[in-house]
Amino acid sequence: MSKKAVVLLSGGLDSATYLAIAKSEGFECYALSFAYGQRHRCELRAAENVAAAGGVKDHVVINIDLRKWGGSALTDDIAVPERKAAKNSGIPVTYVPARNLIFLSLAAGWAEVLGARDIFIGVNSVDFSGYPDCRPRFIEAFQNCATIGTKAEDEGWKFNIHAPLQFLNKAEIITRGTALGVDYSLTRSCYNPAPYGQACGKCDSCHLRRAGFARAGIKDPAPYVSAPQ
Repeated sequence: MSKKAVVLLSGGLDSATYLAIAKSEGFECYALSFAYGQRHRCELRAAENVAAAGGVKDHVVINIDLRKWGGSALTDDIAVPERKAAKNSGIPVTYVPARNLIFLSLAAGWAEVLGARDIFIGVNSVDFSGYPDCRPRFIEAFQNCATIGTKAEDEGWKFNIHAPLQFLNKAEIITRGTALGVDYSLTRSCYNPAPYGQACGKCDSCHLRRAGFARAGIKDPAPYVSAPQ
């Protein structure tokens, strides 16, 4: 039997990469995406394209309206800062409170139903915006929490939360994905895209993406509204 894994799929370059990694490791992948009220909904279209290209067994999109309480530039009427403004100290305003905690909890629920013991998430602590729910300590703690809070505890098994990109920079991620045949033209990574999906070219996410492709020596196939800063 194939090993089953739930893969959190945002439609960005990171999620496309670790989907390819999961497939290369022999997992039968079940993709999970979220329409959570984010302003960058073009990522959901990208997630559909990445899931189709990646040959997932099933792709589920769950609706959660995190705009009900906002608290982030991605889910509230707060301006998305440009790269220079985003470099201030502290957690950036683009952080969505408890987002990965919510996503992983739902992923664990679906995995339990599927009989899957593995969950893939694309958190990173090298080229990232400083979000607390992307740190290794959080992933380790959630893995223990998911095991204790489900039937895994009684049945004597545990969840494995895979974060294969945790200690890779963007250039390394892109190089790894390219070697696995990832089509990055299908992905979108911008926090504040134009109505037709073009990336703004000014936010922190755009900067990290562009810098990663430049360091990898590979052309970024994503469409942009503005020229590099």
